Amino acid sequence: MAAVIYSLCALTSITCLVLLWRSWRASGARLLFWAALCFACLSVNNVLLVFDRVVFPVEVDLSLWRMAWALAAVLLLLFGLIWEED
Repeated sequence: MAAVIYSLCALTSITCLVLLWRSWRASGARLLFWAALCFACLSVNNVLLVFDRVVFPVEVDLSLWRMAWALAAVLLLLFGLIWEED
C-alpha cells in the first residue's frame, strides 16, 4: 500500500510541475517560474522516495539525497518569494 501512496505523491508533484510550467509559459509571471522549479525539485524528491522505499528498500539509502532535493525545493521557493516581493 505504501508503494501506491509514494507513487501517487510522485505523480501529483509531477502534475503540479507541468501545470505550473504551462501557466508560467502562458502568463510570464515569475512567481509561477519559481514555484515550478520548486515542484521540479519536489518531483525528484518523490521519485527518489519511491526508489528508496520501494525499489531498493535495503540495498541503498537515499535519504540524504532526498533531503538535499527537499532543501533545494524550499530554498528555490523562498528565493522566489523574496525576489518577487513587489
